[in-house]
Amino acid sequence: MSEKLSDQVANKIRYDIHQNKYKAGEKIPAEPELMKIYAVGRSTIREAVKTLAMTGILKVQQGSGTFVNGGVLHETIDQRLRRADFDEINAVRKLLEDETVRLAAKNHTPEDLDTMKQCLENRKLAIRNEQRQACVDADIAFHVAIAKASSNKALAGLYQGFTTIIRDFFSKRELRGISHFAMSHHLHEQLFDAIKRKKEKLAQQMLDKIIENNY
Repeated sequence: MSEKLSDQVANKIRYDIHQNKYKAGEKIPAEPELMKIYAVGRSTIREAVKTLAMTGILKVQQGSGTFVNGGVLHETIDQRLRRADFDEINAVRKLLEDETVRLAAKNHTPEDLDTMKQCLENRKLAIRNEQRQACVDADIAFHVAIAKASSNKALAGLYQGFTTIIRDFFSKRELRGISHFAMSHHLHEQLFDAIKRKKEKLAQQMLDKIIENNY
């Protein structure tokens, strides 16, 4: 599928910002000038600017114009995620895991299942022994094992990097005691069973229950 014209223009503006054609904190040209620079119509410019504003690269100030948002340009994705609140993180987590769970149900190997099962055993043992950190580690390892079972290396790598953010939020939220993990263990076992039986929709439904309850 070909890239939308507005996305092409957004990429060109982003490139020009990184080349310091438009500097951090400065106002970018008005719409008529941007239309001439990038040889497109007004609606395309507006859509491109909207896209860049949504990603935090530009900041639109009513009555003043559109400015390059300085501080965010040199942030890593990790730094940006750490500024997000829990609901935003959970939304990204759902987006990633919904696909890893679906693909894991479709593509898993016997070795993948063995790894997931062992992670669940470790999780259960940590709950029984009231070892909170071991429980966090086993929980994250279980979800990473699912991501790897998706057979999509890019997606698995992206999710594995995202777990540093999940771990950080686990440590910040007081409700993440052992009892919280214990209450969700049966859902994790049902998720594993759905993946094992190649029930993609059921696996996604079990994941929804886990995420809806902030497990």
